[in-house]
Amino acid sequence: MPDAIPASSIPFYSQPMRPARGASWAVAALNAAATLWFLLALAGQLIFVAYIVALYGGAAVRGDLQGWNQVMSHGYVAGDRAGNLAIGAHLLLAAVIMLGGALQLMPRLRTLAPTFHRWNGRVYLMGAVVGSLSGLYMLWFRGAVGDMVQHIGTSLNALLILLCSGMVLRTALARGFAAHRRWALRLFLCVSGVWFFRIGLMFWLALNGGPAGFDPKTFTGPFLSFLAYAQYLLPLAVLELYLRSRERGNTAARFAMAAVLCALSAATAVGVAVAAMGMWLPRM
Repeated sequence: MPDAIPASSIPFYSQPMRPARGASWAVAALNAAATLWFLLALAGQLIFVAYIVALYGGAAVRGDLQGWNQVMSHGYVAGDRAGNLAIGAHLLLAAVIMLGGALQLMPRLRTLAPTFHRWNGRVYLMGAVVGSLSGLYMLWFRGAVGDMVQHIGTSLNALLILLCSGMVLRTALARGFAAHRRWALRLFLCVSGVWFFRIGLMFWLALNGGPAGFDPKTFTGPFLSFLAYAQYLLPLAVLELYLRSRERGNTAARFAMAAVLCALSAATAVGVAVAAMGMWLPRM
């Protein structure tokens, strides 16, 4: 029987994989493609976190809470202390959990600093739950751009975050570490939905040379309705295909999955670059 692939060689999922003889190139290609996507996503999320801290945190430090409305509709509403606190908490938690989620998925960090992994995981879970609940409050009680179809899609994303958070905690307490890692990956992708929406939109604008399939004035249209659900359902579907091909796929399936991840890496790179140049860096 061939040796298992060491956990340190797998970018964000460390359960050993046992390839058949002659499949080492497929295994290497799949691991390399997964690592490439993860590094691009990590870089893009770090830029997004820096943007949140600079724009919203900077406005708070300066005492200019009206600056929250520069991008976010109804970000700050004079006299609504509870609502403003909810939005402030949501923005703070968005930065914390985006960074903490990436750290949770690094195998070497789990191995070298298990105590940090456990405490960071607790903070991450709490932040994901509170962030999703505050996001629902913002969506339905403070107002948001888009139509009802988009609002329902975003609400389903929040509910999936709550579900995945519960399953991550349950599998950790049961010491079912293989299942725990799978649910942690699902949670990471669901929490990243807001980020996927932005880079997906920017990729679409770059692909079409401008708005297509939606009205930029009302921020409604079929593409945005699609994106409101695709922002988390598409990454979740890709993850399930990756896990299946990695654990039970043959050589052809692993090469095919590697090719899919490479294509998605290219799309991610374009989306991140356009979002960074067009939305994030100019406001930092």
